[in-house]
Amino acid sequence: MSVDGWNTVLVLGGIRSGKSEFAESLVTDAPVVRYLATAPEGDPEDTEWATRLAAHRARRPGSWTTEETTEDPRRLADVLASAEPNETLLVDDLGGWVTVLLDPAHQPADDVATIDELADAIRTCSARVVLVSPEVGLSLVPTTPLGRAFTDALGAANRAVADACDAVALVVAGQPVWLKPTADTTAPATPGSATTPTAAGSATTPTAPASATAPGSASEPAAPGSLADAAPTPEVQLPDVLTHTPPAVAAQEPGNPWAAPTMALPMVATGLVIQPGMELPMPDEFAGPQAVDRLATLDVPGAGLGVLDRVVGFAATTQGTPTPQAWGSVRVLLLHGDHAGGASAGTVAGESARRAAQARAGRGALARLAAESGASLQVVDTPTAAPMEDQPALSLDQVESALRYGWRLAEQAADAGVQLLVLGACGAGTEAAAAAVLAATAGAEPPAVLGRVITDAGEIDDAAWMIRCAAVRDALHRTHRSPRGAKDILAELGGGDVAVATGVLLGATARRVPVLLDGPVGVAAGMVSRDLAGQARHWCLLADHGGHPSVRLAADVLGLTPLLDLRMDLGEGANALVALPLLRSVLALAAALPVHPSLGGDEEPDPTLDEPESVYAEPDYAEPEPAGPGPASTGADEQPASGWRAG
Repeated sequence: MSVDGWNTVLVLGGIRSGKSEFAESLVTDAPVVRYLATAPEGDPEDTEWATRLAAHRARRPGSWTTEETTEDPRRLADVLASAEPNETLLVDDLGGWVTVLLDPAHQPADDVATIDELADAIRTCSARVVLVSPEVGLSLVPTTPLGRAFTDALGAANRAVADACDAVALVVAGQPVWLKPTADTTAPATPGSATTPTAAGSATTPTAPASATAPGSASEPAAPGSLADAAPTPEVQLPDVLTHTPPAVAAQEPGNPWAAPTMALPMVATGLVIQPGMELPMPDEFAGPQAVDRLATLDVPGAGLGVLDRVVGFAATTQGTPTPQAWGSVRVLLLHGDHAGGASAGTVAGESARRAAQARAGRGALARLAAESGASLQVVDTPTAAPMEDQPALSLDQVESALRYGWRLAEQAADAGVQLLVLGACGAGTEAAAAAVLAATAGAEPPAVLGRVITDAGEIDDAAWMIRCAAVRDALHRTHRSPRGAKDILAELGGGDVAVATGVLLGATARRVPVLLDGPVGVAAGMVSRDLAGQARHWCLLADHGGHPSVRLAADVLGLTPLLDLRMDLGEGANALVALPLLRSVLALAAALPVHPSLGGDEEPDPTLDEPESVYAEPDYAEPEPAGPGPASTGADEQPASGWRAG
């Protein structure tokens, strides 16, 4: 429960009543908002519905993150139950949620039990939550069985949610009216403003809003003997959305560069506190569309760059210019950290260490590709994760140190002038750890996101795959009542490599350095980083999914569309380096090509016009001198007897 008893609010309203805009206005002060979208996409040919969805998306600030809950109606209750006190969630709307609930794909099911689960999740939710729902109680009874089932289910959901929420507002023609708690009718209000109720159980009365008519103001005075004159009651308003207060940073002991005795990772000495809701920079939202629009004007003989225009748009937003340049300085960060237990089933002991040593020595696929691309390669050792099915993978102190270390790696790269980071990993059990993170953050089923286990001989090891699935399943069962905060997930399931990768993404975002993701560890870090700073995903680019099902799912949740579909599996980082020359070529071409002359561009100068005419004139060969008697010489060192002169 937050200040003055407010924590959860239900906003009801009819079609086009302005309920969504009012709900959004209640969370405008929140630094980061998790927007839970419940409406299905609908018929692709229904342009009117697509226009409505586009209008909703356009109103959301760039700092908001969007999560889809259309696949499973029970996902909404899970998200609310795992939300943290410093988070702000906006659910829009319950009508779409009921539509998914009644979908034949989710039937037969106990709809009443699912609605009760949602209400219970709202009651126990520690985050600030605003829910939007259509009010159908004032409409006619539908004439079709499906329509009646929808109105009955939505009416039951509205009643259950309203009972669970601290406050309920009804929006009619853009005017909000508070239904719960009962509004104080004795307080004057400016016409058009909503009378805000007094919080139930509140011992104090908050300050009246600025829009309210205050006693002694310049507005028209109340008539003598009126209620306002007899007992002026100050108005109240919903309190500001709570933001997390950074904890005090403990002083570091001089001469001790280590975060914890169990972990060989240096601490950042800047007093950095990594916490949910951080305000990090966003890319330039205007430069990207301008760069893509410019591509249509370039002097090319064909249709253009195709899907690779997204590379130009991404580079433009991250560089802040509609004419981005190809990345010059690139650094590859290869994270090496194993996961003990069933997560590493099917791997050869010591194989990951051999790969890391190989990369350090400049050998192997990754090092050769990095050298070919002119990229520097840095191998980073991360702590070994404990068996997640039995105990937490890391301690919370190790997680804090790993996050800070990753942040520092990104800072060092930015200070060295690096323009692009490539993130990869080579530890044993990374796929299972990433699958566990996806299951905890996106509700994924472990078997659906765990790829097949391929042995060194190229054979499929189904027994090892089942052991990995069991390890992830047992880890999720062990932690099903644990908090689902970003640091908790890293400690319980993620391990050292995912934690360091998360710190790298956050530090790169803070320094405006784009990151090219490659493999399960990078996308798992992206899933965790969105709960710490929603801006981080906008600085990430995914070249190829590599055939990993976990990468496909995480990319869909993060809104990252793979540029290529080569299905290569050369190891994390190497797949991205294969695509890097192509991406650089696209950027170089887009920056160098002029605008087509028919669109006002200047014709490129013809280099032949700047050279002397004699250079390009046909040579006029002189007649050879008469040869003396004897055989002609064919020596290789002899010069031809004939010469040429300029015409």
